[in-house]
Amino acid sequence: MFSNTKKLLVSISTVTALALTGCTVSNQTTTPITTEKNKTILESYSSIAYANYLDALNDAKNLNEAINSFAKNPNEITLRTAKDAWLISRESYGQTEAFRLSNGPIDAEEGWVADTYGSFEGQLNAWPLDENIIDYTIDAYGNKTNGNIVDTIGKFNPGGEDSTIVDVSEITIEAITALNENGGEANVATGYHAIEFLLWGQDQDYSNFLKDGISNGAMSAGARPLSDFTSDVNAQRRLAFLKTAASKIVNDLKVVKSAWENKVNGNEGLYRAALLSKLSGENANKNIDEKVALKQIISGLGVFIKSELANERIAVAVLTPSEEDEHSCFSDNTHRDIATNYQGFKNILTSTYNGQKYGASLLDKVDAQSKEKIKNLMISIEEKIAKVDEIAKTKAHFDYQIRPDSVHAKNIVKLKNEMRKLGDMMVVVAIANGISLTTDDVTDAEETKI
Repeated sequence: MFSNTKKLLVSISTVTALALTGCTVSNQTTTPITTEKNKTILESYSSIAYANYLDALNDAKNLNEAINSFAKNPNEITLRTAKDAWLISRESYGQTEAFRLSNGPIDAEEGWVADTYGSFEGQLNAWPLDENIIDYTIDAYGNKTNGNIVDTIGKFNPGGEDSTIVDVSEITIEAITALNENGGEANVATGYHAIEFLLWGQDQDYSNFLKDGISNGAMSAGARPLSDFTSDVNAQRRLAFLKTAASKIVNDLKVVKSAWENKVNGNEGLYRAALLSKLSGENANKNIDEKVALKQIISGLGVFIKSELANERIAVAVLTPSEEDEHSCFSDNTHRDIATNYQGFKNILTSTYNGQKYGASLLDKVDAQSKEKIKNLMISIEEKIAKVDEIAKTKAHFDYQIRPDSVHAKNIVKLKNEMRKLGDMMVVVAIANGISLTTDDVTDAEETKI
C-alpha cells in the first residue's frame, strides 16, 4: 500500500506478490504499537482496528489524490495511476471487513453506536451493483443504455421499490449518498465499487452470465475508453462523479477511524473506550460488557468467514456461475478481495497485523487439539487462496476460474467448504473464551441458499 513517502506508480505486481501466510501489503504510516504481553483480547482487537482503519484511510487519501490528478489532466498515465491507487486501497480496506457483523461502528444497525457513527459499510462497499444506475453499459444488441446518473442533468429516479427522486444537476456527496441503495440494494451510487465501475467500465455482457462479450479473454478486465473522460459529452460529469465518490470514502473512513482512536495517537475514540469499559459519568451506560463484546466479535468473525466470504462472495459466484456476482467484477480484482478478507479474519483471530503481535488472542485459551485442527484448516485454506491468487495473476482471472468448464473451479468450491468449516470452529473458540455460541450464531439466517 502507499504511504506518504511512496509514489502512486508502485507496481501492483509487487504489491500482490507478498506471501499470503504472512500479512498482505499494508500502508506503513501506522505508528508501531509496543507489544504488551498482558494486553487483553479487547485491547488487542481495538489496537488492530485502529491501525487497519488508519491504513485504509491513508490509502483512500492517496486514491482521492490520484483521482483529482486524473480529473485535472485525464490521460492514459493518470488513468493508470488512479486505477493502481484503487487496487492498492483495496488491500487495506479488504482487511477491515472482518470487523463487520459485530455491532461495531462500521455497520451497527441500531443503538448509540449506529447513531454516533452512521453505519458506513453500505456507503463504502455495497455490491453487487446495477451499473446502469451510474453510467451507460452496452446492452445485448450492442447499444449504449441511457437514463443514469451521469447522463441525467436534473431530477433522477433510480427506480425500484419505494425509490425517491434526487436532483443530480450537480453530482455532490449529498446527491450520491441519497441515491445509494435508494429503491433497492443494487442501486449503488457510492463507495469503492462505484469508483471501480467508473474507472474500468463494464467487463462482460451482462445479459449473459458467462458470455464475455465486452472484454474478451481470461486476463482481460473492463476497458473503459479514455475518451469517456475527455471528448465524450458526459466526460466532465464522470470526472465529477469520481472526485465526489473518492472524497466521500475519505470522509466516511475518517469517522470510522475516529471510533478506534487511542490515547497514544490522540483522544480516545468513544467506541474504543466503551468496548474497554472506560467510560464514566453520563456516558457510563454506553460501556459494553466484556462477555457481550467477545460474543459479538467471535460470532461476527464466524458469520463473516462462513456466510459472507465463503457463501455470498465465493459460493454464489462459482456455483451459479456468475461473474456478475464476483466482488470486484469490473477490475477483476476478486482474487485480492478473497485474500485480504481472509487476512483480516486471521488478523483478529491471532491478534496480529502487518507481522506485529498485538497481545492476547482468541486462540490462547483454545485446547491443543482444537487449536491444531484450526491451524491445519487455515493452512489448507491459505494454500487454496494462494492458488486462486497466483492463477488470477498469470493465467485466468477469477471470473474464468469459476466457469463450469474450468479445471480451477473445484479448488474454489473446496475453499468455500473449508471456510464454512472454519466459521463453525468459532463456536469452539467462543467456548474456550467463556462464551456460549452455536452454529446458528455463526451463520447468517438470510444467507443465499446454493
